Amino acid sequence: MDTRRLHLLLELSRLGSMREVAETHRLTTSTVSQQIAALAKETGAQLVEPIGRRVRLTPAGRRLADHAVTILAAVDAARLDLDPHAEPVGTLRVGGFATGIRVSLLPVVAELALTHAQVDVVISEYEPVEAFALLADDELDLALTYDYNLAPASPGAALEAVPLWSTPWGLGVPAPAADEPADVASYADSPWIVNSRNTADEDAVRTLASLAGFTPRIAHQIDSLDLVEDLITAGYGVGLLPADRPTRDEVTVLPLADPEVVLTAYAVTRRGRSTWPPLRLVLDRLAAQRTNSPPAQRRVGSPGS
Repeated sequence: MDTRRLHLLLELSRLGSMREVAETHRLTTSTVSQQIAALAKETGAQLVEPIGRRVRLTPAGRRLADHAVTILAAVDAARLDLDPHAEPVGTLRVGGFATGIRVSLLPVVAELALTHAQVDVVISEYEPVEAFALLADDELDLALTYDYNLAPASPGAALEAVPLWSTPWGLGVPAPAADEPADVASYADSPWIVNSRNTADEDAVRTLASLAGFTPRIAHQIDSLDLVEDLITAGYGVGLLPADRPTRDEVTVLPLADPEVVLTAYAVTRRGRSTWPPLRLVLDRLAAQRTNSPPAQRRVGSPGS
């Protein structure tokens, strides 16, 4: 079975159009059609069927596309495993949320500058959904992402995630307030503040509110925690904040219990890629940090700055 044809089938399942597959891979639509037809002949199964002027995958085609994720990842792994102990050399593309970069990645980059100068790390800031898409498109080698226990992320079958560290979050309210577990129901009439670049905060807030018996009024979408504090101080709402992050005197972060809200950071890669020497080097350094607690900081623009 030709893995190039499998890759085209997987792209067709993702893009939904032979024309888009052809444009993405700089082929003609006819060439893509011929390759899919050849794959169907190899497998002895009908893989696509017409729907109007387009085509869609048959049930057999969808099953083969699912298998293609594993098969192609295994092929990538086999190629990289030919020399897994090679000296790490090359450019590693990393994207992630600000605190993950600051807390987990930058100490590693500083170390590599002294010990592995031939590894060049290029860093970009992205929210998890953006990073997952870039990994799937092979535009990143490593993503540092996060989710909440009340709003778990779904990286997709082609990606694998390793947890790095976790930190509790609480409910930010105007001070003074008793430093005891928050009665979420008592804030049913308050405006709520959530993240503007990722839905995880809002999903966690809605779950908290639902368990407390109300629907929250989402009034503000803010990317900066400092600005969240400004709004709380001015009486414009309440919102989730890291429990271990220092805040100004005008803001109190109340503990949350039953349920707790916990943010977990992850290192995410494409399946089959983690043995590439520069990536393996960084993953090993990140893994060595797992027993350490992250500093009391998160995002300045998302769970990160």
